[in-house]
Amino acid sequence: MELPPLLLQTAGSLVAILALAGFARWMKLGGTPLLTDDDGVRRAAGEVEGGFMPVSIARDARGLAALARDAQGRIMVIKRHGNRFAGRILDERARAMLNKELGETLLVVMPGQTLFGAIHLDIDAPRAWAEAINRVNGRQDA
Repeated sequence: MELPPLLLQTAGSLVAILALAGFARWMKLGGTPLLTDDDGVRRAAGEVEGGFMPVSIARDARGLAALARDAQGRIMVIKRHGNRFAGRILDERARAMLNKELGETLLVVMPGQTLFGAIHLDIDAPRAWAEAINRVNGRQDA
């Protein structure tokens, strides 16, 4: 029985793809980064804005996002974007509100940049962070 050349080529390609995927996994490449500790948040904040040194940090319970405040009172929101992190220093366009969902209080941060989108954070003291974010823009409605 003779196999058609296209079938052999497809099978060879599949084997090569699986081999490369296995090699990448063995080398622990790619993956899904999480903000699991304060040092990770500091590192991500420094990558977003050189010299940004957080003095207060709130990490999302799932490690998908974080808030960081520096000594000057600036607040940065950080979220996972693909296999990296993206962040924005919040300005007067930003606002925050509390959202009751499934009995948990979540903080929803809208940085005021449509393309960045809203960020949902399950953090400790969400009301205090909402008030701080809303003070940036003069609003007081958490």
